[in-house]
Amino acid sequence: MTRAPSSHPDQLLLDWEQDRAVQAAIEARVAQRAEAAAFRWRLRLVAIETFMMGALVTIAGIALHQPSLSALRAGIIVAAACFASGMLLIGLSGACGKLVSRVRQWRHR
Repeated sequence: MTRAPSSHPDQLLLDWEQDRAVQAAIEARVAQRAEAAAFRWRLRLVAIETFMMGALVTIAGIALHQPSLSALRAGIIVAAACFASGMLLIGLSGACGKLVSRVRQWRHR
C-alpha cells in the first residue's frame, strides 16, 4: 500500500495547473532544452557521418591497392565534403524552422 505524499507545513503550496504564467515559463524552458539537445544530436550525427565516410573511402582505396597517401587524401576530401554538407543542412534546417515559426506567428495575429 502506498500513502499519499504529505507536504511539510513550511512548504509553499503552488497550484501550477491554474497559473498560466508558470506553465508558459516551464514550457519555454523545456523547449529551449529540447532545441539545444536536438542541435547537439545533429552535430554528433554529422561528426559520425564525417568519420565513417572518410574512413570508408580510405579503407576502400587501400583495399583496391591504391597508394596510401592518395587514399588518405581522398578520404580527407570526402570527410571535409561530408562535414560541410552536414553543417549546411543543419544551418538550413534551423533557418527554415525559424521562418516557419515566424510565419505561423504572423498568421495567428
